[in-house]
Amino acid sequence: MSLAPRAVLVHRATEYEELLARHGTHGQAAFFLSSRGRSIQEVTERHHRTRRALADVAAAVPLQWRGTRVERADLDRFLFGPEDVVVVVGQDGLVANAAKYLSGQPVVGIDTDPGRNPGVLVRHLAADAAKLLPAAASRRGTVDELTMVEAVADDTQRLLALNEIYLGPPGHQTARYRLGPDGEAAPAEAQASSGVLVGTGTGATGWLRSLWQQRGSSLGLPGPAEPQLIWFVREAWPSPTTGTSFVEGALTDSQRLRLTVESDRLVAFGDGMETDALHLTWGQTVRLGIADMALRLLS
Repeated sequence: MSLAPRAVLVHRATEYEELLARHGTHGQAAFFLSSRGRSIQEVTERHHRTRRALADVAAAVPLQWRGTRVERADLDRFLFGPEDVVVVVGQDGLVANAAKYLSGQPVVGIDTDPGRNPGVLVRHLAADAAKLLPAAASRRGTVDELTMVEAVADDTQRLLALNEIYLGPPGHQTARYRLGPDGEAAPAEAQASSGVLVGTGTGATGWLRSLWQQRGSSLGLPGPAEPQLIWFVREAWPSPTTGTSFVEGALTDSQRLRLTVESDRLVAFGDGMETDALHLTWGQTVRLGIADMALRLLS
């Protein structure tokens, strides 16, 4: 007997909840914000909109389904099941935060603050959840297969991301490494930089686009569903022992970028989640390319 679908509501603490956790009371939080020229009213209004959206989505879950909630901070400890329908209630970035922990489950993005969020990934309103959830569970809904990027280290550590993977120093030091295309005979360039960014067409609307614009790159930016990645080296430093000739490019199909660490410690993390990172030491190699899994986002 197959299990009934489970609706997993992914959310994050609101700014108001974070302020209460830090300052203890509403009054103290209001005083803190007023001392910096801000009103707590706008913060509480956003908090209430988010809570209403969560309540509306929870009420729309079919009675025969199971349901649970998971906060962003707990995603790396949560076990998703194959029968789950993942409902992300919040901002676009929250979809990316959840994507790396999934393995093909359908995702429904619910925008809690229309007009404030771009709505690239949270494409729907809470009022539509009642019809969206059954469509996602039955595979009747139209789904976009969004390309993801992965990093695989030589010790089997693996990291997935929807937008981009950053590989570099954990602080503000210089990252030292050798970078080149994957392959035994492929040449690699010794580099010193502030890190390497490898991302997808979804990520090309954010951090990657900033780098692309800053350097006036001639690379074409891929679309979210295109099987292509682009990569940039940030602030590569020329010296007698390090070069700057291999600082941007595109990856398709089975192509991989190979990086061998020549620093005491580098980290790789995806989509801004620094607490869930690969930790790499001198001599380790990591390969970056298109993941064999895509995010299935209800369109």
